Amino acid sequence: MKKVNIATRNKIKFIDLFAGIGGIRCGFEKAAQKFGVETECVFTSEIKPYAVEVLKQNYPNEIISGDITQISSSEIPDFDLLFGGFPCQSFSAAGKRLGFLDTRGTLFFEIERILRDKKPFGFILENVEGLINHDRIDKKEKIGRTLSTILERLDELGYKVEWKLLNSKHFGLPQERKRVYIVGTKIEKPSLENFNKSYSKLKSVLEEGHPTIKTKFIQLLLSHYSVDQLYGKSIKDKRGGKNNIHSWDIELKGAVSEDQKKLLNALFKERRKKKWAEEFGIDWMDGMPLTLNQISTFYKHENLKDLLEDLVKKGYLKKEHPKRLMKEKNLLGEIKTFRQQDINLPLGYNIVSGKLSFEVNKILCPNDLAPTLVAMDMKKLFVVDNGGLRTLTLKEGLKMFGFPENYKFNIGVDEGYDLLGNTVTVPIVEAVSERILTIWDKQKTKQYESNSTRSFQQVNA
Repeated sequence: MKKVNIATRNKIKFIDLFAGIGGIRCGFEKAAQKFGVETECVFTSEIKPYAVEVLKQNYPNEIISGDITQISSSEIPDFDLLFGGFPCQSFSAAGKRLGFLDTRGTLFFEIERILRDKKPFGFILENVEGLINHDRIDKKEKIGRTLSTILERLDELGYKVEWKLLNSKHFGLPQERKRVYIVGTKIEKPSLENFNKSYSKLKSVLEEGHPTIKTKFIQLLLSHYSVDQLYGKSIKDKRGGKNNIHSWDIELKGAVSEDQKKLLNALFKERRKKKWAEEFGIDWMDGMPLTLNQISTFYKHENLKDLLEDLVKKGYLKKEHPKRLMKEKNLLGEIKTFRQQDINLPLGYNIVSGKLSFEVNKILCPNDLAPTLVAMDMKKLFVVDNGGLRTLTLKEGLKMFGFPENYKFNIGVDEGYDLLGNTVTVPIVEAVSERILTIWDKQKTKQYESNSTRSFQQVNA
């Protein structure tokens, strides 16, 4: 990368909103070092106490401000770049997807307010993949109304804006993590195309020799499978496939006969077929409760009812009515859909447990990628170590997001998982920042050359 003399540029001042543990800042500062550009954080806002603690550990001489909604623009020093990983639950598939109806969704407008009042050079914003299609009315449209609103507001402020969905696995990290990046400057639209891709496997960040966990559930799991057999396996009852282990495979809730295992394996596949919904006259639901008569059409057994009732008693199955698709209007008059049991339809048998119902959700394979790390299930992801199973260490977690080796993260494990599940991946921000710094570099070089020409003309006048 070509460097220009430091004299051609001013120091870049930035503010970090919804800072988390400082992932955007960290990536930008790494990029700035490559350009030989000096940086200064002049304002940081974060409200989560243990995130603030991590920021203080790494930036002990800086003041961390609180709720940005309570801070006027006049209280914020002038700056060149705004960073904002604004809260994503409002747009996430893991949440209720209320978007701008949710107070967390409206926090984008705090970013808009500050950009409008302070008029900085540019910004880097980050959010979840769900932002792209959120509130999309016409399925033919590329993006939904929420992202459209955000882009329109930024354009109205005079910024040349670009956005793109980027995946951490393409930036040298062993994690499948897609996030939306929205960037812009007053001068030129930054390009988010043609990044150099690099790849790594989970084993590149895993350590060895940590204590393993010996709960009843894990001991039961290890009594049925060797650790080599567990690589890449998920523990859940709502899906099939060779990489799934079900509660009845390890007899978690009690003894299960071979006939009952065959019955359960047949039921969880059959229940997802649309023909059953047609029989009930309802819209298809993913996982239909089936009656005794319906089950008897694909699983023959002289004691079928006894097998089913025993599985209900032990907790492998539950009885429920099929659910109808219901609709209601939200506060904006938009139609939202949900499902509700119809008590006028017959009771049927259905699988009980969902994706995160068990102590272990998945055992990660060292030669593969980790799934997207999210706060709600990080503690349910396990790795093999010392012939047993354990959860990821916080140091391993930091590595999976590309933080430097010396980054301080001295907090409790649960708090650490929560913070990691909501942070950004540093190498992506670094790559995106290089595109913005290239524009900054061109602008400052032109200013320097223009000033030099005027100075020369004045001297020789």
